[in-house]
Amino acid sequence: MAETLDLLMFAAACFFLMAGFPVAFTLAGVAIAFALIGYATGVFDLSFFGALPSRIYGNAMTNEILIAVPLFVFMGVMLEKSKVAEELLETMGQLFGSVRGGLGISVTIVGALLAASTGIVGATVVTMGLLSLPTMLRRGYDPSLACGSICAAGTLGQIIPPSIVLVILGDQISNAYSDAQRAIGNWSPDPVSVGDLFAGALIPGLMLVGMYIAYQMIVAIIRPESSPPIPRDENHIEPGAFLNKILHALVPPVALIVSVLGSILSGIATPTEAAAVGAIGSLLLAGMRTQELGLLDNADRTSPFDFMDFGSRRPTIIATLCLLFMLVLISFFDLRVARNEIPTVDMIAIIAAGIASIGLFWGILVSLGRVWRTNILRPIMRSTMEISSMVFVILIGASVFSLVFRGLGGDDMVHEFLSHMPGGTYGALVIVMLVMFVLGFFLDFIEITFVVVPIVAPILLMSDISPVWLGVMMAMNLQTSFLTPPFGFALFYLRGVAPKEVTTMQIYKGVIPFVFIQIIALLILAIFPELATWLPKV
Repeated sequence: MAETLDLLMFAAACFFLMAGFPVAFTLAGVAIAFALIGYATGVFDLSFFGALPSRIYGNAMTNEILIAVPLFVFMGVMLEKSKVAEELLETMGQLFGSVRGGLGISVTIVGALLAASTGIVGATVVTMGLLSLPTMLRRGYDPSLACGSICAAGTLGQIIPPSIVLVILGDQISNAYSDAQRAIGNWSPDPVSVGDLFAGALIPGLMLVGMYIAYQMIVAIIRPESSPPIPRDENHIEPGAFLNKILHALVPPVALIVSVLGSILSGIATPTEAAAVGAIGSLLLAGMRTQELGLLDNADRTSPFDFMDFGSRRPTIIATLCLLFMLVLISFFDLRVARNEIPTVDMIAIIAAGIASIGLFWGILVSLGRVWRTNILRPIMRSTMEISSMVFVILIGASVFSLVFRGLGGDDMVHEFLSHMPGGTYGALVIVMLVMFVLGFFLDFIEITFVVVPIVAPILLMSDISPVWLGVMMAMNLQTSFLTPPFGFALFYLRGVAPKEVTTMQIYKGVIPFVFIQIIALLILAIFPELATWLPKV
């Protein structure tokens, strides 16, 4: 009876989600309803709900890793509003436009750069859809190829770190790995961090970028009319001016990527600390761009920040240099002040870091004043709040769902099912990947991560599977959920901004080759796990 209720509960949750009910309330509501049915039939003990507050408090309220979610969201929205993507797309289009298929290649490269600096699919797809799609169509690009390229490039933010998917998935994988190792008697397992998952996903993510570009080049050779080049006489810019434009468009986001991702991979900062660096860096970059674009000319003059000098680039440049200087200091010196004895060299470094902090604080205040006066700070904060709230409310709903699922004996049922699969652990892994892929047609990655991963990951990790490899495999699998019809979110985002002459079927047709590319990349990663495990070991 309990197993039947488990299956019915999962089916009911999928039905209501596909019917359009809010995710968090669907998960929690369906779980409570089936808990009451289970209690009435004598197969569920309501005392299980006594563990719910501690689960929510322990998984969300005291979890420092999840602080990275709103910080990365803030960074992404801030960069979207500061028109970084717009300048990147324009510059890359000019750089590759004269090559056959060059506009598609430039979209993929910009998607990868935005993925490494923002990690937000919606912002990337909408921005590139507004800026690139009309240009590609005007230049004679096949609508399906253009739409598929934009959607696929936009989803790179889910696999290329820093990624919100990797933050959430890394937290779940870490908990699942600890549970699995304790179940087999290992009470002191090596910890699995989000930073390990970031490092593990870097090479597979870049491999996927290369496969996208290779596909676009092959299409350009086989079907030249699908992706024509821009005539050279229309794309001519003086070499010196063009070099300055490239440096101006590339250096700030690349510096931000190096600051965020480099500080994680080098061990200088945790993902949460690096997310804070990224949030500050994006604020400084936005402050500089609002001044360069002249957005302050018609700004609100009733701001409380009027006493500052908004016409100069000096504060943001000094603040950026101070931020980089502090990252260098923390790489070579121990800056902790709560010590009984501090060597002279460290004391000098601490004083220098304090002085740099003053310069950084000055730049932050000026940048904050600029984005306030240009009226973009409020929508940025609102978007950050809405997205972060959605993630954490879904986490609470998923906690209720998984608690009831386990109370009805669902974890034992899944363990028994996967244990008897032909092929052992790897046979079970294939089934899990297929289930996640199919669920991606109907559910968002957040629901799958919070509901499916805590159930299946501990069972898989009881064997000798690498938790980093498993996490990257799941992340790449979940990436397809943004592209697979009928509920791929990237498809919805592009449909909302695409011209009327672009049909929905053209968008669906365009993403199918890229879904197959992702499946091929997933198979390559399955055959060569070292692609995900080598860099974290190094």
